[in-house]
Amino acid sequence: MNSVLKTSISLLTLVAVLAAVPARAQSVYGERRERMVLVTPEGDLLDYIPADGSVRVAHDGQGRRVYIDAWGNIVATAMPAERYFARGERRDFRRDRYRQVEGFPETSPDYFPPAPGNDDFGDELTTGSVPDYRDRMPGAVDRSTLPEPMPGEAYPQAEYPQDGGNDMASLPEAPFDGQSDFVPGPRFPTATPIGKKSSAEVTALQVFLDREGFSPGVIDGKKGSNVTKAIEAWQAATGETLDPNDTEAIVERLRLNGGLPFITYEITAADAAGPYVASIPEDYAHKAALPALSFTSTTEMLAERFHMDESYLKEMNPGVDFSIPGTIVKVINVGEPKKGKVAKILADKGRKQVLAYDEAGTLIAAYPASIGSADTPSPSGTVTVERIALNPNYTYNPKINFQQGANDKVLTLQPGPNGPVGTVWIALSKPTYGIHGTPEPSKIGKTQSHGCIRLTNWDATELAKMTSKGVTVEFVD
Repeated sequence: MNSVLKTSISLLTLVAVLAAVPARAQSVYGERRERMVLVTPEGDLLDYIPADGSVRVAHDGQGRRVYIDAWGNIVATAMPAERYFARGERRDFRRDRYRQVEGFPETSPDYFPPAPGNDDFGDELTTGSVPDYRDRMPGAVDRSTLPEPMPGEAYPQAEYPQDGGNDMASLPEAPFDGQSDFVPGPRFPTATPIGKKSSAEVTALQVFLDREGFSPGVIDGKKGSNVTKAIEAWQAATGETLDPNDTEAIVERLRLNGGLPFITYEITAADAAGPYVASIPEDYAHKAALPALSFTSTTEMLAERFHMDESYLKEMNPGVDFSIPGTIVKVINVGEPKKGKVAKILADKGRKQVLAYDEAGTLIAAYPASIGSADTPSPSGTVTVERIALNPNYTYNPKINFQQGANDKVLTLQPGPNGPVGTVWIALSKPTYGIHGTPEPSKIGKTQSHGCIRLTNWDATELAKMTSKGVTVEFVD
């Protein structure tokens, strides 16, 4: 009875604390009567070929083939290319392929990957930018049915029009040619879907995972793919099943591991003083003129210190002036960083997650990541950690890096959390590639990088302190 009473009080306390133009892109997958493209739920063109086993096939109410990811969300819908582009002119469906830079010595700890080259990938394939939709699309989708709120009712797949019965050409279900280098990542126990929860309850779940070393990325009180991936990795590491809807149990776990998820913090004079910069320019030449790529405000600094989304910090403290010393604000109780010695790192491109293993092969930490892009993909195979730099500067070389604006000269950008590589650079044995931080933590796991592995600054720092030179880094799909 006392336990139930304590849990109820904890929950009350917990709740009370929180009073377009598409890129000239895209895949042409197969052709019968018409060339087909994959269109994302937001109307953009998907810029990668779903690997065999990474998606399931269903049909929507209009008989169109849709592709569903492991989390039950729609990745893309098949559509005739001519219908999508709605143009009569001939289109050359091509894409630029990444051309590897050879013979370049990695002399700086903060080079980014090379710009794409001009090798042809194929006569019928082009690609464009790809956003992450796992956080945006509702509901789960079974192998053969589509539930609400998708348009139309759910029917068995056999009742939908077959490929020969309409003007839609089917996409190949076998993996596309060129998949010989595909290395599948580990399979984890599927997480229980998160039901309708308040932001305080979701925050409690995020804080628990963050303290355990299985990062949900920024803590923002929102459920999404980063939270789901963290739960799955935690389950694989512990052998337990975590029910994300059992808030009482999560609160009890938090009580035994650092306390409730929210605490108060008094802004100090040093916090208010900075130093801060007025803004961070987009142009790298303007960035290079700054004495440091520091935070732009007290709220940005505090959000990063407490692993939070900046907007969520402001939402938790409505009307508060964060620039006044002595102000009491509500923040996240993040706990102590994960400790351990990493012997192997897996960069799972498909999951958009970095997995850290100890010498015994036990999974000890996991972090959401932005890994590579279509134009500057991450490498395949195994590399090693060459060195680790905290708070590094960044050297931009247009002959080696991606093209940024009209900059055609080598530029040196000073250190700071708003630098292109954030506050950490873990250099890899493949020249110009590394694991690093980011100035935009809220985008981690939801956007792509310039070929490197991008983590939040705090996750990158935690990983760097558990890693040493010679640790292997394996890229899997």
